Amino acid sequence: METVAVVRKWGNSLGVTLPKELVERQNVREGDILSLPVVIKKASLRNVFGSIKTGESGQKFKDRAREGWGKQ
Repeated sequence: METVAVVRKWGNSLGVTLPKELVERQNVREGDILSLPVVIKKASLRNVFGSIKTGESGQKFKDRAREGWGKQ
């Protein structure tokens, strides 16, 4: 199963949150060791949000999107 995760800063470290669907399908449990092939896909917010028409300011849309990221 392939999924996309956003890297976030946690204290002095970086981490990712695994989507609920992946956790359930793969039966991932706390303490499991995962092997993750890493493919970095850099997309600037300008590229992502510049192509979306929402009828609201870009900053407001980005703020709302960030609030929802990671909530599965």
